[in-house]
Parts: sequence; C-alpha cells; structure tokens
Amino acid sequence: MMEDSRVVKALKEKFPDSVLEVTTLRDLKDELTVRVKKENIVDICSYLKKEFKFNLLSDLCGVHYPDRDEKFEVVYHIFSVDAKERLRLKAGLKEGEKVNTVTSVWGTADWHEREAFDLLGIVFEGHPNLKRILLPDDWTGHPLRKDYPYRSKDAEPEVK
Repeated sequence: MMEDSRVVKALKEKFPDSVLEVTTLRDLKDELTVRVKKENIVDICSYLKKEFKFNLLSDLCGVHYPDRDEKFEVVYHIFSVDAKERLRLKAGLKEGEKVNTVTSVWGTADWHEREAFDLLGIVFEGHPNLKRILLPDDWTGHPLRKDYPYRSKDAEPEVK
C-alpha cells in the first residue's frame, strides 16, 4: 500500500534520487513516513504543499541518535486539511551539518525550527531569526542531546 500511495509515486517520479525510504507505523498503515535527502527538503516540501495541498506543518522536531553516522534527524509532520491526509518526512544530518529552513513554505516552521535549534543544536540554514526560544540566551549546550550532562557541576556527588 505504501508504495502505491499517489504521494509516494509522485515524489519518486519528481525526486527520484531524494526518496531514500518509505515506511509505515505498525498499527497505522495509512500513515506514511518518507525519508528524504536533506539537500532537497525545501523543494520537496514546496512540491507537497503545492501539488497535494499539505498546507499545515503541524510539527517539526529533531531526534538525536549519538550512535548513528547521521546523528540527527529532522522530522516534519505535515497535514492536508482538504484531503485529511498526514505525511511524515525525515531528513538525516551528520554532526555539524545544516539543513535548509522551510519557513518559506510554512510560516509555522519558524518557532519549530528555533525549538529544534535550541534543544538539539540543529542549524537551519537561511532561517530568518535562528536564536534560542525556550532557554536563556546565555545557556550552554543543547539539553535534548543524549550526551548532554544531566547533572549540574555544582550538584552534590551522586550516591550509589
């Protein structure tokens, strides 16, 4: 079913080298996840918005996988209000790599990307105002990274 999706077929036809993998959730076979190359994320998002009316970026988040080559993943949850259809896009990043902002496609990406930057350190190239959104400006590090120290340097020694 997932390979038969009209959206997947169109994406593979339009961006044959950028669609890396298509999967579904075990219990939700109609919710597709398409893993794409980060280099084409803006073009892919623009295409999906224009051609398939994915007019809502309902969420954008990041995930840290310290043991992988691509240590970060940006996850875009998009929704077509007209077709009542969901699609999840994922783009992997190596440490220090950047991904282009999708704020030109969906204005809501502004704060979502700032949150991913603030908490994980993912840099969105071309973002109009990429600065911390939740933590103070002088905060050091990105606390949702799995290698972030979970205890303060000033804390009492851990009792074992």
